[in-house]
Amino acid sequence: MRAVVCHQSRLTVEDVPDLRPAQGQLLLDVERAGICGSDLHARTSCDETADDAAALGYEDFMRSTDRVVMGHEFVGTVAEHGPGTRRSAFPAGARVVALPVLRTPDGVHLTGLSAKAPGGYAEQVLVDAAMTMRVPDGLEADAAALTEPMAVALHAVRRGQVGARDTAVVVGCGPIGLAVIAMLKATGVRHVIASDFSPARRELAAQMGADVVVDPATESPWSSFADSRRYLTEAIALAEVGLDAMDKLRAVPLLPWAHVLRAADKVGATPRGPVVFECVGLPGMIEHVVAHAPLLTRVVVVGVCMGQDSFRPSMAINKEVDLRFVFAYDPSEFHQSLQWIASGKVDVRPLVTGTVGLDGVANAFDDLADPERHAKILVDPTR
Repeated sequence: MRAVVCHQSRLTVEDVPDLRPAQGQLLLDVERAGICGSDLHARTSCDETADDAAALGYEDFMRSTDRVVMGHEFVGTVAEHGPGTRRSAFPAGARVVALPVLRTPDGVHLTGLSAKAPGGYAEQVLVDAAMTMRVPDGLEADAAALTEPMAVALHAVRRGQVGARDTAVVVGCGPIGLAVIAMLKATGVRHVIASDFSPARRELAAQMGADVVVDPATESPWSSFADSRRYLTEAIALAEVGLDAMDKLRAVPLLPWAHVLRAADKVGATPRGPVVFECVGLPGMIEHVVAHAPLLTRVVVVGVCMGQDSFRPSMAINKEVDLRFVFAYDPSEFHQSLQWIASGKVDVRPLVTGTVGLDGVANAFDDLADPERHAKILVDPTR
């Protein structure tokens, strides 16, 4: 079959061995595959991530010396069943999506990010039947292909524990930042601030539902917090709030003030900060957020920084900043994302800005470096 092979940071279209499904696997004819930002990073910086994965016990993350068929966002139709794989759930020709993990005789591998699990930039791809889901009738392939990145965004939003009345700040409006905006609105968050230098990305952020869109070159996304009574921005502000509260509580005779404070904390009546989603993934971004966000901010790091980074722990400590790092999603989040796309609750159509065949993938990787031209490019192997 034809596939796009990554080797030494180069992408070439080659004839590779046909795939054969093993027990519990399905072989799909790929209809669409999305080019992910992490693919752009992995193409040039996979060795650093492979070292980290190896330190955690996974030795087969792609390296620059490997020959890897990338692509972990895909939709396809069932072409063949592995031995003993139940056919009734996924009959031949059924359109499906699947989580990009593949169980093989030598272990579980990351589809499109390991030489042992070729990905979706190809005519066909193998998936694990246990991780496969039928695409609802009527949902077009372009939209279904975005199930995976939308699941990443939904997982990030849930990890952020964003309440409807919280302010959410999305720093970086690339494809994953835009997906986070869509999922924040889908889960009922009322006030979303989006920040990006690119005019095209800011326009897309508004289309995806951002309530306030900021150009950080002219206006800081943190400026709205400076005069806000809701969020604390001064170093000593938390102590001042505490003193005022204690004055009032202890003025009430026989009031069990310690119990009152604990109860207030349980119901969310104590001071809290906004929730910030760092979706840039470049060195210095965590430090930027920690330094400028209000006190008690919860920071969800979604952007994939492949290299080393640093920030000032003392700044985070003084502000009681909560750092959370997210990776992927669980099957229920993947399923929820698919259903929300199918029902129209989440409109992914603005994200798709181009489609190429296998021969256009290398140029598409280059084109995605320009935020004014594209957000999400899909690969159609039949094109």
